Amino acid sequence: MDKLKRVLSGRDAEEPSGLAEVIDSTSLGWGTRVKGFIACFAIGCLCSILGSCLLWIPKKGLVLFAVFYTLGNISSIGSTMFLMGPVKQLKRMFEPTRLIATVVMLV
Repeated sequence: MDKLKRVLSGRDAEEPSGLAEVIDSTSLGWGTRVKGFIACFAIGCLCSILGSCLLWIPKKGLVLFAVFYTLGNISSIGSTMFLMGPVKQLKRMFEPTRLIATVVMLV
């Protein structure tokens, strides 16, 4: 019956591929994307601030700073992937005008 409805409504008579079903079922709504962005960005800011505060601990402070500050930056950059999507984010990061900044940030 579903196949007949698809044919009569003008949709393709073929069954949708498994990949198309996965893509359709995993896409996030706008509200979920904004919530994910805010959560990741807040975690990133918290880790960066925590890393800066831990810098002043004797002996292990520099290592803790490096770890927390790096995690904070990765989380903050990753938060924008919720809004744009990972593929679009990577394409924009590697545009010619942003290539040097991207390479410096990753190194």
